[in-house]
Amino acid sequence: MEKKYQIFKIKKDYPNVYIFLKENNFSENYIKNLRKIMGNIKINDEDVTINHKLKIDDTLAIISNPNPKTTIMQCMIPLDIVYEDEYYLIVNKPSGIACMPSKSHYTYNLAGAICYYMQDKDDNFTLRIINRLDKDTAGIVIIAKDSISQKDIKNIDKTYYALCEGKIEKDTIINKKIKTITNNGVNENKRIIAEDGKDAITYVYPKKVIIDQLNNNFITLVKLKIIHGRTHQIRVHMSSIGHSLLGDSLYGKHYNKLSHAMLVCKEISFFHPYLNRQISISIPFPSEFNKLILRQ
Repeated sequence: MEKKYQIFKIKKDYPNVYIFLKENNFSENYIKNLRKIMGNIKINDEDVTINHKLKIDDTLAIISNPNPKTTIMQCMIPLDIVYEDEYYLIVNKPSGIACMPSKSHYTYNLAGAICYYMQDKDDNFTLRIINRLDKDTAGIVIIAKDSISQKDIKNIDKTYYALCEGKIEKDTIINKKIKTITNNGVNENKRIIAEDGKDAITYVYPKKVIIDQLNNNFITLVKLKIIHGRTHQIRVHMSSIGHSLLGDSLYGKHYNKLSHAMLVCKEISFFHPYLNRQISISIPFPSEFNKLILRQ
């Protein structure tokens, strides 16, 4: 398979390629892998090393993906692809699928499914999930297809929606620090609100109050924006104000046989660094959301 290169027109002199890469925010790990194979770096179509000088008006070509191939176990899980180009793959992850393999999700996870999908497109594919979601959170996940695409994507704006217990009628800002519970130095699954935790801010916008006649209570559909993106941030914050997410047995209570918290990353937008335009993606609510939203 033909190598994919990123091309740069040099606008000033540099002592060497390494200085150029550092000035342009390439990681040390990328640079380390880049220098391993002759042919990964070209100046004016000639193979050079990382120590070669760069002069104004030179054309520098560096391989887009020098990193080792991801060798995790592949999974034959169909992907719900909502956007794809040569730089990014964007999928709609259902709830119940972990983003990365673990002991309990070794043979069934999104990472393995992505590697299976990409095997015929890039025989040296390295997995780079830009925004990981919890196993039980559904929604949009962005995958960069090479190292440079991963580096250059910035200012990703994510919008979540959730169904929570009770009635919320006013916009709310939750500014509470979140701490990870540890046991003998090992992180536990649960997080708590604590003054010695890490900063976290969640903006809550109620969209619809639903009368749940089956359970004789109220449900509120909320739109959520988060700052910092701590693990379980939305779940911890909503529980802290007395409006736990439906189905969130870790921070709330079991609800109507729901197997997971009702949370979805429904909208994402970012400025595409190569197409030079804004990309905005919105997915439908999962079917289990619609069943509750339409219930009156």
